[in-house]
Parts: sequence; C-alpha cells; structure tokens
Amino acid sequence: MKLAPHLHRLGNDIVASYLVDAPDGVTLIDAGMPGHWSDLQEEMASLGRPLSDIKGLILTHGDSDHIGFAERLRAQHGVPVFVHAADAERARTGEKPKTPMGPAKLGPMLGFFAYGIRKKALRPIYVKEATEIADGDVLDLPGAPVIVGMPGHSPGSIAVHIPMADAVFVGDALTTRHMLTGRDGAQPAPFTDEPAEALASLDRLAEVTASWVLPGHGAPWHGSPADIVSVVRSD
Repeated sequence: MKLAPHLHRLGNDIVASYLVDAPDGVTLIDAGMPGHWSDLQEEMASLGRPLSDIKGLILTHGDSDHIGFAERLRAQHGVPVFVHAADAERARTGEKPKTPMGPAKLGPMLGFFAYGIRKKALRPIYVKEATEIADGDVLDLPGAPVIVGMPGHSPGSIAVHIPMADAVFVGDALTTRHMLTGRDGAQPAPFTDEPAEALASLDRLAEVTASWVLPGHGAPWHGSPADIVSVVRSD
C-alpha cells in the first residue's frame, strides 16, 4: 500500500512494516510476521522491482511480531538485517522478560491472535545473523536511515528516521491502535518492558522533523512527531 512518494506499508493496522523505495534501492523497516512474506513479494512486484533491490532490513526491536520474514530474506536473498545491540539477543533467541498484559477486551485480543495464526506467528523464525547498530548511526542504505534510540518498550527499541520519505518509523515506541483493547488513537503500546522509560524516550522522538509517524500497530499518523508525542502523553 502506497502512503506517499517513496513510502509503502506492508500488512495492516494489526501488524505493519514499511518499505522505502529510493532510486538506489529499497530499505525495509521491520518484517511483521512470517506470513507477511507474500505481502512483501506483492508490494515489490507492484513496484516492478526484484527482491534483489532490497539493500537492508532494519528492525525497530527484536520482538517476534517484527522479525517475521527477516531470516528468510537474509538467508535466501543475502539481505543484511540491522538491529540495536541491546535487542540482538532477543532477535536471535526470543528471550525477553515477562511483562504484565494490562487491559484487554476479548474481541480485539482474539482478533489479534487469530491474525497471528493466519500469518504464521506461532512459529517465529529467529534471526541467525544481524549487524548491530546504535543510537545516532546513519546507515549506508537507500534513504540514509538515521537511528534514534528509544529504549523502554525493549532495551534496544529504536525509531528510524528517513528524511527522503519525510517519515519516522517507531515500532512499538507508541501505538495508534491498542491490539488488546481495540482502542484507536495515539497511546503507549502494550507489552512494554519499562513503561516510564518508554515515555521518557518520547522526548527524543518529538525532536525529529517528519510528516509521517509510522507505528508497528495501528494506522499511520500523518502529522508531526511532536504532536503525536503530546497526544500520547495526554493519554
């Protein structure tokens, strides 16, 4: 789904990842669930580009609903995968602390898990090899992605700012649709390791200049990072 020039979304409001189409190739941000592989193939075909045009995949963090097809893309097509050093072990093994589930409603929660079953999320495929990145890095990938450290949801959560797409990709640093309650609107994400740290990290997001804020769950936000941070903080 095309959002704007250079900017495409894979998946939907339940689970989303993103594609930046630049003249020198494609950069992916997150990999959804394993079953989103077909979404990736369809989107690349719609652009008239082979999978070999994908130059790199950046993970906003190492949770299983974001690493989806990453290992398949790496192993079968040689695409490098990038993850913050603090989340590298999570992406490789799935090891993470148990966090309180928090509020939930039966319908939305069942909808999320049913979608996960359809997209083969019950058997996550972990990433065997990844390049570790850090806050402030500018990656040598199409669009020159800038890494913004956003610890809280996980130790290695990041936002990815790609100026040519006028967008910042935030993973689960916030959400615009709570996947367990179904509530729409900008708000903190569930299953966050350190909620207070995640809220504090939003100060860094508010400093980014972009017209799109793109979460891993929920609708795209067409507006400034500072504005969405204000909404989340007023939640």
